This record gives sequence, structure tokens and C-alpha cells, in this order.
Amino acid sequence: MDRLRAMQMFVRVAELGSLSAAARSLSTTQPTASKLIAALEASLGAQLLERGPARAALTEEGLRFADSARRLLEDYEEAVAKLDQRAREPRGLVRIAAPVALGELRLHPLMLRTLRQYPELQIDLVLEDRFVDPVEERFDLTVRIGGPLPPDLVARALATWPRYIVASPGYVQAHGRPEAPADLARHGFLRYPGWNDGVVTLSRGQDRVDLPVATRYRVNHAVALLDAVRQGAGIAFQPCWMVNALLQRGELVRLLPAWSGPAQHAWLVHPRRRRQPMRVQLMKDLLVGEIQAL
Repeated sequence: MDRLRAMQMFVRVAELGSLSAAARSLSTTQPTASKLIAALEASLGAQLLERGPARAALTEEGLRFADSARRLLEDYEEAVAKLDQRAREPRGLVRIAAPVALGELRLHPLMLRTLRQYPELQIDLVLEDRFVDPVEERFDLTVRIGGPLPPDLVARALATWPRYIVASPGYVQAHGRPEAPADLARHGFLRYPGWNDGVVTLSRGQDRVDLPVATRYRVNHAVALLDAVRQGAGIAFQPCWMVNALLQRGELVRLLPAWSGPAQHAWLVHPRRRRQPMRVQLMKDLLVGEIQAL
């Protein structure tokens, strides 16, 4: 029996709760996964899993063994890295998930710079606006904006970005500039579908107002929404990191500058691990630096 492979399979089953999910994540079949677990149990003389039709639950022995097995695998990976002098340079694959707009506009250039600097490194950057489960989908690092944070993962707060009300200079010239929040009712508001439809929330210090607005165009993509604003289709909330440079160049105009929309909160989420490989720690540090500098 390949005991190391069997332990890797057992740890994945413990993380995912399913033999079939663990088998898929390790690019093998469920019968192979079942044989590996059975061989590991036989060698240990203990039942590690209670197998059901859809789920695999850890026995009491399995619960005790899972943490030790995970630490052993991490120690093995670190020991192999130390044997290879090339480990002084990060090498191997890092899988990262991030929101689409942040990935397109900011993280994709960072990835290209990093690949040029570290020739032994490989990166999978997957852009998804839905919540990506880093354990289930085997991501080393996940950048998340908003939403509830899962309690079983490590979540590091990265940034809080206010949303500005912005428009193109051409739109302001054609439709005028609102002087007070109530004036927004006379303007076409661009937004995401289903997002507090018909009402926007503005804040100024401790002041908060909810205002009805008219919306003719909704789009579920942040870059497309920004493009619509730039083309003069209406006004919109935009996070400051997306528009600061455009405002400085005069390509957009900030309306009601004393007021902001609901802030965006960015987090770096990843599975709990006693230690991270050099390649993952490198990308973690680069992502933190890039996002906190926005």
C-alpha cells in the first residue's frame, strides 16, 4: 500500500465529507479512494470512516487521526522542499480565486509580474463573483468581497472601500449635477440586478438616507457597469479603487462628494493550515500588499 497516498486521500475525505468528492479532487475514482481508505484502516487496525450512501463521517478514531495525518503530510511537504535547493525560489502551483472585476483590473497584472519574476511558479487564477469554497474546490487562496464569512476558514480583513456616486463629464453636461441626495431621483441610476431594487442608501458620517431612484439599465458585471457610466448611460455607485484614477484624470466626475454608498469589504480567505508552502505564502503576501495599496 502507498501509505502516503492513502493518508492524502483520508485527509481529503475528512475535509470534504465524501469519498466521491475526495476522489475527484485528487483526480482518481471512488473505487480507488475506497480501496486506499480500506487499506489504511487495515494497516492501522482501526475504522476511520462511517460510510453512508452520500456522506462519509469520521469515527472517533478517525477524528483523532485526521489532525495528526494532516500535520504529517505538511511536514512531509516541507521536508521535500528543504531537500531541493531550488526551494529557495518558490515553485509549483498556487490556485487563487477572486471576484471578476478585481481580478481583471488589478490581480491579473500582478500575476503576470509574479510569473516573470519567479520562473518555477505556476498560478491558476479563477475569476468568479460567486463564493468559492477553497476546501471543496481546492483553492489555496480566495479573495472575497462582502458576504458572510465561513467560520471554518481563516479570513483576513484586507480593505474597506467606500462607493462613490460617479458619472461621466458628458452626462453631467447633458443632465446637470445633483446638489442634494433628493436630486438623484431625477437621474438614471445604473445598478446590479436585484440589488435593493428601486432604493439606494447614502451615508455621510452618522447620517444615512434611503432614496428611491429610477433604473433603466441593470448589468451583473462590475466592469460593464463602469463602462456604461463612462459612456454616459447614467450614474452609479462605484468602489473607490475602481474609479480613483479615472477621477484624477477627469474621465469621471464624483457627484455629492460628501456622500457615499455602502462600502465594500475585502477579505483573504483560505483553509486552516499549520504552515503554508513557500509558494502560497509568497502569493498571500503579494495579494495582501496589492489589495491594501488600492
